[in-house]
Amino acid sequence: MSIKSNDNRDLAASNDQVGPAEGTNTVLFRKGLLADLGLELAYFSGLSHLLERRTGGAGAILQFRHVRPRRDDPFQPLRSRDITPEFLDRAISAIKRWDFDFLSIEEVVERSRKAALTRRFACLTFDGAHRDFMTHAYPVLSRHRVPFALYVPAGFIDGIGKAWWLALEQVIARNHRIGLVMNRGEQHFFAATLSEKYQLYEVLHAWMMTLSPDDVATAIADLCGRYGVNIDLASRDTSMSWQDLAKLARDPQATIGSATVNYSNLARTKGTTVLREMTMGRTVIETALNGPCRHFSYPFGGQDSFGPREMMLAREAGFASAVSAVPGVVRSDGRSDPMGLPRIPWDGRRQSLRALRVVMSGLTVRTPKASKSEPAKNYG
Repeated sequence: MSIKSNDNRDLAASNDQVGPAEGTNTVLFRKGLLADLGLELAYFSGLSHLLERRTGGAGAILQFRHVRPRRDDPFQPLRSRDITPEFLDRAISAIKRWDFDFLSIEEVVERSRKAALTRRFACLTFDGAHRDFMTHAYPVLSRHRVPFALYVPAGFIDGIGKAWWLALEQVIARNHRIGLVMNRGEQHFFAATLSEKYQLYEVLHAWMMTLSPDDVATAIADLCGRYGVNIDLASRDTSMSWQDLAKLARDPQATIGSATVNYSNLARTKGTTVLREMTMGRTVIETALNGPCRHFSYPFGGQDSFGPREMMLAREAGFASAVSAVPGVVRSDGRSDPMGLPRIPWDGRRQSLRALRVVMSGLTVRTPKASKSEPAKNYG
Protein backbone atom coordinates (compact mmCIF):
# COMPACT_ATOMS: atom_id res chain seq x y z
CA MET A 1 0.00 0.00 0.00
CA SER A 2 1.21 3.52 -0.68
CA ILE A 3 0.09 7.08 -0.13
CA LYS A 4 -0.28 9.60 -2.91
CA SER A 5 0.94 13.15 -3.11
CA ASN A 6 -0.79 15.76 -5.21
CA ASP A 7 1.40 14.98 -8.21
CA ASN A 8 0.43 11.27 -8.04
CA ARG A 9 3.87 10.05 -6.99
CA ASP A 10 3.91 6.97 -4.78
CA LEU A 11 5.84 7.57 -1.57
CA ALA A 12 7.30 4.64 0.33
CA ALA A 13 8.43 4.77 3.93
CA SER A 14 12.03 4.17 4.92
CA ASN A 15 12.39 4.85 8.65
CA ASP A 16 12.73 1.70 10.73
CA GLN A 17 12.35 3.61 13.98
CA VAL A 18 8.61 3.97 13.55
CA GLY A 19 5.83 1.58 12.64
CA PRO A 20 2.23 0.66 13.16
CA ALA A 21 0.66 -0.80 16.21
CA GLU A 22 0.04 -4.50 16.02
CA GLY A 23 -2.42 -5.47 13.30
CA THR A 24 -2.73 -2.11 11.51
CA ASN A 25 -0.39 -2.77 8.62
CA THR A 26 -0.29 -6.29 7.26
CA VAL A 27 3.14 -6.19 5.64
CA LEU A 28 4.97 -4.71 8.61
CA PHE A 29 3.05 -6.88 11.05
CA ARG A 30 4.09 -10.01 9.18
CA LYS A 31 7.68 -8.81 9.04
CA GLY A 32 7.66 -8.19 12.81
CA LEU A 33 5.99 -11.53 13.44
CA LEU A 34 8.68 -13.36 11.47
CA ALA A 35 11.37 -11.54 13.43
CA ASP A 36 9.72 -12.52 16.70
CA LEU A 37 9.48 -16.15 15.60
CA GLY A 38 13.16 -16.06 14.68
CA LEU A 39 14.07 -14.83 18.16
CA GLU A 40 11.95 -17.50 19.79
CA LEU A 41 13.56 -20.17 17.60
CA ALA A 42 17.04 -18.92 18.49
CA TYR A 43 16.15 -19.20 22.17
CA PHE A 44 14.56 -22.65 22.15
CA SER A 45 17.19 -24.13 19.82
CA GLY A 46 19.95 -23.02 22.19
CA LEU A 47 21.75 -21.24 19.35
CA SER A 48 22.02 -17.91 21.16
CA HIS A 49 23.44 -19.63 24.25
CA LEU A 50 25.96 -21.62 22.23
CA LEU A 51 27.24 -18.57 20.36
CA GLU A 52 27.06 -16.03 23.18
CA ARG A 53 30.75 -16.18 24.03
CA ARG A 54 31.55 -15.24 20.46
CA THR A 55 28.74 -12.76 19.83
CA GLY A 56 27.95 -11.30 23.25
CA GLY A 57 30.96 -9.08 23.80
CA ALA A 58 31.60 -7.76 27.30
CA GLY A 59 28.00 -6.73 27.82
CA ALA A 60 25.07 -4.73 26.54
CA ILE A 61 23.76 -1.21 27.07
CA LEU A 62 19.98 -1.24 26.79
CA GLN A 63 18.13 1.81 25.46
CA PHE A 64 14.61 2.67 26.61
CA ARG A 65 12.55 5.82 26.08
CA HIS A 66 9.00 5.99 27.46
CA VAL A 67 7.92 3.81 30.39
CA ARG A 68 4.16 4.00 30.81
CA PRO A 69 0.98 1.90 30.67
CA ARG A 70 -0.32 0.90 27.28
CA ARG A 71 -2.38 3.52 25.50
CA ASP A 72 -5.58 2.86 23.57
CA ASP A 73 -4.98 5.42 20.80
CA PRO A 74 -5.35 3.66 17.42
CA PHE A 75 -2.61 5.80 15.85
CA GLN A 76 0.69 5.33 17.68
CA PRO A 77 3.56 5.67 15.19
CA LEU A 78 6.11 5.75 18.01
CA ARG A 79 4.71 2.74 19.84
CA SER A 80 8.04 0.92 19.52
CA ARG A 81 9.52 3.48 21.92
CA ASP A 82 7.15 2.58 24.77
CA ILE A 83 7.56 -0.13 27.36
CA THR A 84 5.24 -0.82 30.27
CA PRO A 85 6.35 -0.64 33.92
CA GLU A 86 5.45 -4.32 34.21
CA PHE A 87 7.81 -5.24 31.38
CA LEU A 88 10.63 -3.18 32.92
CA ASP A 89 10.11 -4.98 36.22
CA ARG A 90 10.11 -8.42 34.55
CA ALA A 91 13.16 -7.55 32.44
CA ILE A 92 15.26 -6.46 35.42
CA SER A 93 14.31 -9.58 37.36
CA ALA A 94 15.20 -11.76 34.38
CA ILE A 95 18.56 -10.07 33.80
CA LYS A 96 19.39 -10.72 37.44
CA ARG A 97 18.52 -14.42 36.99
CA TRP A 98 20.75 -14.55 33.90
CA ASP A 99 23.73 -13.53 36.09
CA PHE A 100 24.54 -10.27 34.37
CA ASP A 101 26.32 -7.59 36.38
CA PHE A 102 24.34 -4.34 36.49
CA LEU A 103 26.75 -1.49 35.82
CA SER A 104 26.43 2.26 35.78
CA ILE A 105 27.51 4.01 32.58
CA GLU A 106 30.62 5.18 34.45
CA GLU A 107 31.49 1.57 35.22
CA VAL A 108 30.78 0.59 31.60
CA VAL A 109 33.45 3.05 30.43
CA GLU A 110 35.97 1.41 32.74
CA ARG A 111 34.92 -2.11 31.73
CA SER A 112 35.06 -1.22 28.01
CA ARG A 113 38.80 -0.57 28.32
CA LYS A 114 39.57 -4.02 29.64
CA ALA A 115 39.41 -7.54 28.31
CA ALA A 116 36.05 -9.10 29.07
CA LEU A 117 35.48 -10.83 32.38
CA THR A 118 33.60 -14.10 32.71
CA ARG A 119 30.37 -12.37 33.70
CA ARG A 120 28.78 -10.07 31.17
CA PHE A 121 27.16 -6.80 32.15
CA ALA A 122 23.94 -4.94 31.48
CA CYS A 123 23.52 -1.18 31.65
CA LEU A 124 20.07 0.45 31.66
CA THR A 125 19.73 3.80 29.90
CA PHE A 126 16.69 6.02 29.32
CA ASP A 127 16.47 8.80 26.75
CA GLY A 128 14.44 11.99 26.80
CA ALA A 129 13.84 12.76 30.50
CA HIS A 130 10.13 12.14 30.00
CA ARG A 131 7.68 12.89 32.76
CA ASP A 132 6.49 9.28 32.82
CA PHE A 133 9.97 8.22 33.98
CA MET A 134 9.33 9.57 37.47
CA THR A 135 5.84 8.09 37.67
CA HIS A 136 6.42 4.65 36.19
CA ALA A 137 10.13 3.83 35.70
CA TYR A 138 11.82 5.25 38.78
CA PRO A 139 9.73 3.31 41.32
CA VAL A 140 10.67 0.06 39.54
CA LEU A 141 14.36 0.96 39.39
CA SER A 142 14.37 2.02 43.05
CA ARG A 143 12.73 -1.20 44.14
CA HIS A 144 15.34 -3.27 42.33
CA ARG A 145 18.22 -1.00 43.42
CA VAL A 146 19.96 -1.12 40.06
CA PRO A 147 22.03 1.66 38.47
CA PHE A 148 20.72 3.55 35.46
CA ALA A 149 21.49 6.55 33.26
CA LEU A 150 19.04 9.21 32.18
CA TYR A 151 19.96 11.44 29.22
CA VAL A 152 18.46 14.92 29.40
CA PRO A 153 17.84 17.42 26.58
CA ALA A 154 18.09 20.52 28.77
CA GLY A 155 15.95 22.78 26.60
CA PHE A 156 12.92 20.56 27.12
CA ILE A 157 13.22 20.85 30.89
CA ASP A 158 13.32 24.64 30.48
CA GLY A 159 10.25 24.55 28.24
CA ILE A 160 11.99 25.72 25.07
CA GLY A 161 12.52 22.38 23.33
CA LYS A 162 10.35 21.51 20.31
CA ALA A 163 9.25 17.88 20.07
CA TRP A 164 8.51 18.04 16.35
CA TRP A 165 7.96 14.27 16.14
CA LEU A 166 5.05 14.57 18.59
CA ALA A 167 3.57 17.55 16.76
CA LEU A 168 3.83 15.62 13.50
CA GLU A 169 1.94 12.73 15.10
CA GLN A 170 -0.87 15.06 16.17
CA VAL A 171 -1.14 16.70 12.73
CA ILE A 172 -1.49 13.35 10.96
CA ALA A 173 -3.81 11.85 13.58
CA ARG A 174 -6.31 14.72 13.25
CA ASN A 175 -6.35 15.21 9.48
CA HIS A 176 -7.03 13.17 6.35
CA ARG A 177 -5.55 15.72 3.95
CA ILE A 178 -2.26 17.37 4.74
CA GLY A 179 -0.38 20.03 2.81
CA LEU A 180 3.05 21.50 3.41
CA VAL A 181 6.00 23.07 1.65
CA MET A 182 8.39 20.22 0.91
CA ASN A 183 11.61 20.64 -1.07
CA ARG A 184 10.53 24.16 -2.08
CA GLY A 185 7.21 23.01 -3.50
CA GLU A 186 3.71 22.74 -2.13
CA GLN A 187 2.78 19.10 -1.56
CA HIS A 188 -0.56 17.60 -0.54
CA PHE A 189 -1.03 14.12 0.92
CA PHE A 190 -4.14 12.04 1.42
CA ALA A 191 -4.08 9.75 4.45
CA ALA A 192 -7.59 8.71 5.42
CA THR A 193 -6.96 5.17 6.66
CA LEU A 194 -4.86 4.17 9.63
CA SER A 195 -2.39 2.37 7.38
CA GLU A 196 -1.99 5.47 5.21
CA LYS A 197 -1.40 7.61 8.29
CA TYR A 198 1.41 5.33 9.42
CA GLN A 199 3.00 5.46 6.00
CA LEU A 200 2.72 9.24 5.84
CA TYR A 201 4.28 9.60 9.27
CA GLU A 202 7.23 7.47 8.20
CA VAL A 203 7.70 9.49 5.01
CA LEU A 204 7.59 12.88 6.71
CA HIS A 205 9.66 11.75 9.71
CA ALA A 206 12.37 10.41 7.41
CA TRP A 207 12.30 13.61 5.35
CA MET A 208 12.63 15.84 8.41
CA MET A 209 15.60 13.80 9.58
CA THR A 210 17.43 14.93 6.43
CA LEU A 211 16.89 18.64 7.20
CA SER A 212 18.96 21.10 9.16
CA PRO A 213 17.49 22.16 12.53
CA ASP A 214 16.40 25.52 11.10
CA ASP A 215 14.61 23.81 8.21
CA VAL A 216 12.93 21.36 10.58
CA ALA A 217 11.68 24.29 12.66
CA THR A 218 10.30 25.97 9.53
CA ALA A 219 8.60 22.81 8.28
CA ILE A 220 6.95 21.89 11.58
CA ALA A 221 5.87 25.49 12.21
CA ASP A 222 4.20 25.43 8.78
CA LEU A 223 2.34 22.23 9.63
CA CYS A 224 1.33 23.30 13.13
CA GLY A 225 0.15 26.68 11.88
CA ARG A 226 -2.02 25.14 9.18
CA TYR A 227 -3.60 22.47 11.38
CA GLY A 228 -3.85 24.10 14.79
CA VAL A 229 -1.34 21.99 16.72
CA ASN A 230 0.37 23.60 19.72
CA ILE A 231 3.92 22.24 19.58
CA ASP A 232 4.92 24.08 22.76
CA LEU A 233 2.17 22.39 24.74
CA ALA A 234 2.97 18.97 23.26
CA SER A 235 6.65 19.41 24.16
CA ARG A 236 6.09 20.68 27.71
CA ASP A 237 3.58 17.97 28.57
CA THR A 238 6.09 15.19 27.96
CA SER A 239 9.07 16.50 29.99
CA MET A 240 9.98 16.19 33.65
CA SER A 241 10.98 19.17 35.81
CA TRP A 242 14.24 20.32 37.35
CA GLN A 243 12.77 19.34 40.73
CA ASP A 244 12.38 15.78 39.44
CA LEU A 245 15.95 15.76 38.16
CA ALA A 246 17.26 17.14 41.46
CA LYS A 247 15.61 14.23 43.25
CA LEU A 248 17.23 11.77 40.85
CA ALA A 249 20.62 13.43 41.20
CA ARG A 250 20.58 12.64 44.92
CA ASP A 251 20.20 8.93 44.18
CA PRO A 252 23.62 7.20 44.04
CA GLN A 253 22.22 4.71 41.54
CA ALA A 254 21.38 7.46 39.02
CA THR A 255 23.65 9.03 36.42
CA ILE A 256 22.32 12.19 34.77
CA GLY A 257 23.74 12.61 31.28
CA SER A 258 23.22 15.19 28.56
CA ALA A 259 21.44 14.92 25.20
CA THR A 260 22.25 18.52 24.10
CA VAL A 261 19.90 21.48 24.59
CA ASN A 262 17.49 21.22 21.67
CA TYR A 263 17.77 17.55 20.68
CA SER A 264 18.64 18.28 17.04
CA ASN A 265 20.08 15.92 14.45
CA LEU A 266 23.74 16.81 14.96
CA ALA A 267 24.83 15.40 11.61
CA ARG A 268 22.71 18.09 9.95
CA THR A 269 24.08 20.87 12.13
CA LYS A 270 27.08 23.17 11.66
CA GLY A 271 30.12 22.10 13.63
CA THR A 272 30.30 25.23 15.80
CA THR A 273 26.63 24.79 16.69
CA VAL A 274 27.14 21.11 17.51
CA LEU A 275 29.89 21.93 19.99
CA ARG A 276 27.78 24.71 21.50
CA GLU A 277 24.82 22.32 21.88
CA MET A 278 27.05 19.81 23.63
CA THR A 279 28.81 22.25 25.98
CA MET A 280 25.69 24.28 26.80
CA GLY A 281 23.66 21.16 27.53
CA ARG A 282 26.34 19.94 29.88
CA THR A 283 26.78 23.34 31.57
CA VAL A 284 23.05 23.83 32.14
CA ILE A 285 22.72 20.42 33.80
CA GLU A 286 25.82 20.86 35.95
CA THR A 287 24.66 24.31 37.11
CA ALA A 288 21.09 23.23 37.82
CA LEU A 289 22.04 20.03 39.65
CA ASN A 290 25.30 21.23 41.22
CA GLY A 291 27.24 18.20 40.06
CA PRO A 292 29.25 16.81 37.15
CA CYS A 293 27.67 15.71 33.87
CA ARG A 294 30.20 13.36 32.27
CA HIS A 295 28.13 11.32 29.86
CA PHE A 296 26.37 12.12 26.59
CA SER A 297 23.79 10.62 24.24
CA TYR A 298 23.61 11.55 20.56
CA PRO A 299 20.09 12.83 19.79
CA PHE A 300 18.18 10.19 17.79
CA GLY A 301 21.46 8.23 17.77
CA GLY A 302 21.19 6.36 14.47
CA GLN A 303 23.92 6.18 11.87
CA ASP A 304 22.37 9.12 10.04
CA SER A 305 22.53 11.40 13.08
CA PHE A 306 26.18 11.25 14.20
CA GLY A 307 29.59 10.30 12.85
CA PRO A 308 33.34 10.85 13.34
CA ARG A 309 32.93 14.62 13.57
CA GLU A 310 30.35 14.37 16.35
CA MET A 311 32.47 11.80 18.22
CA MET A 312 35.47 14.14 18.06
CA LEU A 313 33.37 17.06 19.30
CA ALA A 314 31.92 15.01 22.16
CA ARG A 315 35.46 14.27 23.28
CA GLU A 316 36.38 17.94 22.90
CA ALA A 317 33.35 18.90 25.00
CA GLY A 318 34.83 16.86 27.85
CA PHE A 319 32.48 13.90 28.02
CA ALA A 320 33.75 10.56 29.31
CA SER A 321 31.36 8.61 27.08
CA ALA A 322 28.79 9.06 24.34
CA VAL A 323 26.16 6.47 23.52
CA SER A 324 24.34 5.95 20.24
CA ALA A 325 21.28 4.03 19.11
CA VAL A 326 23.32 1.90 16.71
CA PRO A 327 22.60 -1.73 17.66
CA GLY A 328 25.55 -3.55 19.15
CA VAL A 329 27.30 -4.85 22.24
CA VAL A 330 30.41 -3.54 23.95
CA ARG A 331 33.49 -5.28 22.59
CA SER A 332 35.15 -7.97 24.66
CA ASP A 333 38.72 -7.01 23.69
CA GLY A 334 38.73 -3.65 25.49
CA ARG A 335 38.81 -1.68 22.22
CA SER A 336 35.37 -0.05 22.25
CA ASP A 337 35.48 3.69 21.58
CA PRO A 338 33.81 5.40 24.56
CA MET A 339 32.65 8.19 22.24
CA GLY A 340 30.64 5.75 20.13
CA LEU A 341 29.24 3.14 22.47
CA PRO A 342 26.52 1.01 20.84
CA ARG A 343 23.27 0.22 22.55
CA ILE A 344 20.44 -2.22 22.06
CA PRO A 345 17.28 -0.17 21.40
CA TRP A 346 14.44 -2.24 22.79
CA ASP A 347 11.28 -2.39 20.70
CA GLY A 348 8.42 -1.99 23.16
CA ARG A 349 6.04 -3.93 20.94
CA ARG A 350 7.95 -7.04 22.03
CA GLN A 351 6.98 -8.47 25.40
CA SER A 352 8.96 -11.71 25.32
CA LEU A 353 11.79 -12.11 27.82
CA ARG A 354 13.11 -14.92 25.64
CA ALA A 355 13.50 -12.41 22.81
CA LEU A 356 15.32 -10.05 25.19
CA ARG A 357 17.69 -12.85 26.17
CA VAL A 358 18.53 -13.58 22.54
CA VAL A 359 19.05 -9.92 21.71
CA MET A 360 21.35 -9.47 24.70
CA SER A 361 23.42 -12.44 23.51
CA GLY A 362 24.51 -10.32 20.55
CA LEU A 363 23.32 -12.93 18.08
CA THR A 364 21.08 -10.51 16.19
CA VAL A 365 23.56 -7.64 15.97
CA ARG A 366 24.54 -6.79 12.44
CA THR A 367 25.47 -3.75 10.42
CA PRO A 368 22.21 -1.82 9.84
CA LYS A 369 21.07 -1.34 6.28
CA ALA A 370 21.82 2.00 4.72
CA SER A 371 18.93 4.43 4.87
CA LYS A 372 16.96 4.94 1.69
CA SER A 373 16.82 8.63 2.45
CA GLU A 374 19.65 11.02 1.62
CA PRO A 375 22.77 10.24 3.66
CA ALA A 376 23.60 12.57 6.53
CA LYS A 377 25.93 15.42 5.73
CA ASN A 378 28.23 17.28 8.07
CA TYR A 379 27.89 21.02 7.64
CA GLY A 380 30.86 23.01 8.83
